[in-house]
Amino acid sequence: MLSKSTKIILNYVFGIGLFAWLSYSIYHQLRYKDNLQLSVHQLKQSIHTHQTAIIIVFAMMFLNWSIEAWKWRILIRPLEKISFRKSFYAILSGVSFSVNTPNHIGEYGGRVLYLKGENRLPAISATFVGSISQFITTVIFGSIGVVYFISHFGLNFRNRLLQDYLWNLLIFIFVLATAALVIFLYFRLSLIVSLFERIEWLRRFKKYVVIMADFPRPTLLKVILLSMLRYVVFSAQYLILLEVMGVEMLWWQGFAMIFLLYLVMAMIPSITIADLGIRGEAGLYFFGLLSANKIGIIAGTLGVWLINLVIPAIFGSLLLLGIKVLNGNKTAVVLNKQQV
Repeated sequence: MLSKSTKIILNYVFGIGLFAWLSYSIYHQLRYKDNLQLSVHQLKQSIHTHQTAIIIVFAMMFLNWSIEAWKWRILIRPLEKISFRKSFYAILSGVSFSVNTPNHIGEYGGRVLYLKGENRLPAISATFVGSISQFITTVIFGSIGVVYFISHFGLNFRNRLLQDYLWNLLIFIFVLATAALVIFLYFRLSLIVSLFERIEWLRRFKKYVVIMADFPRPTLLKVILLSMLRYVVFSAQYLILLEVMGVEMLWWQGFAMIFLLYLVMAMIPSITIADLGIRGEAGLYFFGLLSANKIGIIAGTLGVWLINLVIPAIFGSLLLLGIKVLNGNKTAVVLNKQQV
């Protein structure tokens, strides 16, 4: 059993520490970026001259995370019924946890803190279902970007074992096969649960993942439709910010490149707080094929990063100040069992 003083430290000092670390990470990330001063200057100018568009982008940020909160609330409903506000707070806290972890994995821990102790571990599996739905969406829309890129620009390979068009075809087939496989597994989550039955060292965790097999298809379909709606929202945000920053391109070309960019980002392991550089380089490459406005591209990418990730993460870390990391003996029991 944990002492009362230890619980106080975990419950209140943890949020302060996370906020401090997040602030330092953002500062360190921004400090060493090339063209940062010019990009920030471009961002400031655009805020003053395109106030309506910036307000719309901020409103879409709330819509983006509201859709995610709605989706998560649906997924954990079999475990625990919570209010939309509580779900929204959980999402923001999850963002704050994810910024210093590879591929947003920390968001699972941030979200489940808002649930009862006995529901936290099973809720991780339910949250994973939502992540699968978002990944499926990314691959489906990303395949549109791949088709556009290959048909208009193609890829040039130095390896001449195959002709370039065959390499391009193989890449497209790989993306489609990945989408088909993930969709198949998404609607057959019982197959994943069965692995926990067959593999001996995983059996003790089966009770935490069995919820994945209990979601009916209508619920899974609703979740993936919400994922698609959310994807369209934050893709439109990106396009609006690029337009505001003076990056000229046809809207459908912009969407195609954004879809491709998000697919590339999903395939590259990275830490959220450190992926601004990756986003910037990828954005410069893909959008640079459509526009020569490099400063605008970097400024747009910086704006999306700040609005959709950094600002929600800051709010999420502040919300953690009022959350009890350990909310009762049941949580302590679960943690002790996992340590044995």
